[in-house]
Amino acid sequence: MSNTHCFHCGLPANEPVLFFAEVEGIQQPMCCPGCKAVTEAIVAGGLENYYQHRTANATQVNFSQQLLEELRIYDRNDLQADFVHPTPTGKVASLLIDGITCAACVWLLENHLQRMDGIERVVVNLSTHEAQVSWNPERIPLSEVLLAIHQIGYKAYPWRADQQEALLKQENRTFIRRLAVAGIGAMQVMMYAIALYSGAISADLPQTYRDLIRIFSALVATPVVLYSAAPFFKAAWRDIKIRHLGMDVPVSIAIGGAYLASLWATFFASGDVYYDSVSMFTFFLLTGRYLELRARHATARAARVLTNLLPPSCLKAVDNQFVRVPVDDLRPNDTVRVLPGDAIPADGILFNATSVNESMLTGEYLPIEKRSGDTVLCGSINIDHPVELRVTKVGEKTRVASIIQLLHQAQQDKPAIARLADKVAGWFVAIVLLVAIGVYWGWSGGAPPDAFWITLSVLVVTCPCALSLATPAALTAATGHLHRLGLLITRGHVLEGLKTIDHVIFDKTGTLTRGELTLTQVIPLDNCNHSQEALIQLASALEAHSEHPIAKAFRSDNAPTAENVKNHPGKGIEGTINNVRYRMGRADFAATAMATPQYDGQWLLLAANGRPLCWFQITDSLREEAKTTIARLQQLGKTVTLLSGDAEPVVAGVAQTLNIRHWKSAASPNDKLSFIQTLQKQGHKVLMVGDGINDVPVLAGADISMAMGNASDLARTSADAVLISGNLERLADAFSLAARTGSIIRQNLAWALGYNLAALPLAAAGMVAPWMAAIGMALSSLIVVANALRLGNRHKLTTLQAQTGA
Repeated sequence: MSNTHCFHCGLPANEPVLFFAEVEGIQQPMCCPGCKAVTEAIVAGGLENYYQHRTANATQVNFSQQLLEELRIYDRNDLQADFVHPTPTGKVASLLIDGITCAACVWLLENHLQRMDGIERVVVNLSTHEAQVSWNPERIPLSEVLLAIHQIGYKAYPWRADQQEALLKQENRTFIRRLAVAGIGAMQVMMYAIALYSGAISADLPQTYRDLIRIFSALVATPVVLYSAAPFFKAAWRDIKIRHLGMDVPVSIAIGGAYLASLWATFFASGDVYYDSVSMFTFFLLTGRYLELRARHATARAARVLTNLLPPSCLKAVDNQFVRVPVDDLRPNDTVRVLPGDAIPADGILFNATSVNESMLTGEYLPIEKRSGDTVLCGSINIDHPVELRVTKVGEKTRVASIIQLLHQAQQDKPAIARLADKVAGWFVAIVLLVAIGVYWGWSGGAPPDAFWITLSVLVVTCPCALSLATPAALTAATGHLHRLGLLITRGHVLEGLKTIDHVIFDKTGTLTRGELTLTQVIPLDNCNHSQEALIQLASALEAHSEHPIAKAFRSDNAPTAENVKNHPGKGIEGTINNVRYRMGRADFAATAMATPQYDGQWLLLAANGRPLCWFQITDSLREEAKTTIARLQQLGKTVTLLSGDAEPVVAGVAQTLNIRHWKSAASPNDKLSFIQTLQKQGHKVLMVGDGINDVPVLAGADISMAMGNASDLARTSADAVLISGNLERLADAFSLAARTGSIIRQNLAWALGYNLAALPLAAAGMVAPWMAAIGMALSSLIVVANALRLGNRHKLTTLQAQTGA
């Protein structure tokens, strides 16, 4: 009897032990694949301490039932905190999927899960292996969702940046090994094939030598088929089980059929062998998919780079000394010290001046001067000298965390044209299989010896890999390049929708202007008995509860506390201070309609219980690139409109300076939304650019919405794109790139369909050998990927020429 027991369930494991799972760096014996799978799921979820604290061994695994029992640990709210977020209708989980190999895997996962009761939406990203699963926890627990993923041949783990990076590295290593086996096998088999072909031509090769060469060829080709081509067979079997025809089905039929036919011919001395075609086809197909994989991994680096910006530890003030602590220990109002060259561990306010590098967040590579009292962002790099800051936001509430979340959302969203391409590919595979059957039947009647290899060529040459890559390759290249420039696309429809936009509407403060408002003048009214300093303190108390850019102009350390504060978007703010109700904002909101002072700038009226107290003059400067951007948009044929809640003189002055012919002042959020809805009813497509909470309704109502990088959190999450660099010229670049992206997608689809339609009759006529078909199929996919990658380089050159006037 065996003395080895299963580490998971404690039952005897038969010698020799065939199954092992690594727990805390040690390979532990397992009695069966079920225990191995459950143990690996526990370890992957970061729950290794389960084995340290368990009071008894787990029962032996009935795979589905026991796996479900183990996965139920993920139904706990405390374990979901790191990878699950609430939504208005339920929850959304960020999962990492192991086993994804191509677009067909994405289709399978999305469609299989969306058929389950309680699943609202599933989006799987091919590049990052990440899935966003929205579900109603009252109708289905998360454990059953995870079990459903396991049951169709994949493994699902809670998303973690380090786990994702490890998974992608492992995928890369495994792919290289498979590619190496296929490459060496293909070269060796071709040497044997040359001898066979030479012998067939000269007819002087003895039968014994011919049989021996075939056997050697079989020995070399077998690892290629059983190891290198294994992912194709696994994916095809998954597709067949759910009655879906993916691109791996014809590939597997071609490889498996040719290999089995060759074995038959080898051992029964009847027919031809195709070991060379099988090995070369596998090698070329793996080569194409490996290059595709490298391109996908490159697009996945953006989120990982942002995550890696966060330092593991920092210097925190504890008892008047700075002590190094984990970043997770930071809380708002803590004081931290950041040394030169170190990353800032949290959003905060500086106590002393320095320069910071925010290139990884905004795309701006030049250092930015920061003064005492300025806000610095988590992940930016301190340059000049040691600085101290007061922490304002930590963890998931920091700006970099919100950008990472938006980036994940952008990577998951799939545009309509990509979904259409997936459907077309499925139908195309079905047509190819029917054509292959017809070709085999036709050739069997006229030339039976040629029927098999001609059918094999048909299956190989028409593999729809290029068709499935045509759209996602172009969209990935375009969105990745825009992100490097500082424009983050967060919805899949943006690049498609930009081509239809004919109206671009801008908010003013914080959008066309820098949003760095300053208080330049205080004019007390006749009946005011407060000093200017007291008036500023009252205004500061109210604005401390606002995220509007105007609030930054009012800073006072001695401000009183305001209670029952209420924001009125587009009008102003009100609150109670020392039992007096104060209002500040537009004159007709604060007290009564009054004529504003005849000076430039924006004027705010402060009133106490309806009695006007004073005027505040707020000034702002236009963005340097605003005028150039407006001119570029107008040259592209877009109608530009300025829509602002500010007073008419201010809005009119900005519109005149920027040559904007259409503008509207004193517009409330409802006025802005009605304005856009009126345009939409007239058949226009509208893009809205804004930054404040008051812009949220109109951002949601526009066909495409864009928020500035310094916008409020609500505005950023409501927008379809975020201009994290703050450079408005990136908007004009996006319109140009969208047009070229559409052109590239059409070129890719035309090439993929044209190639398949042209190659199919040639293969069916017997004019394409299987090895030629393998090369053609691989080259077709590579051409599509290479054409898509032109988007980034060409756009970079165009932008550089525009900036230098070349």
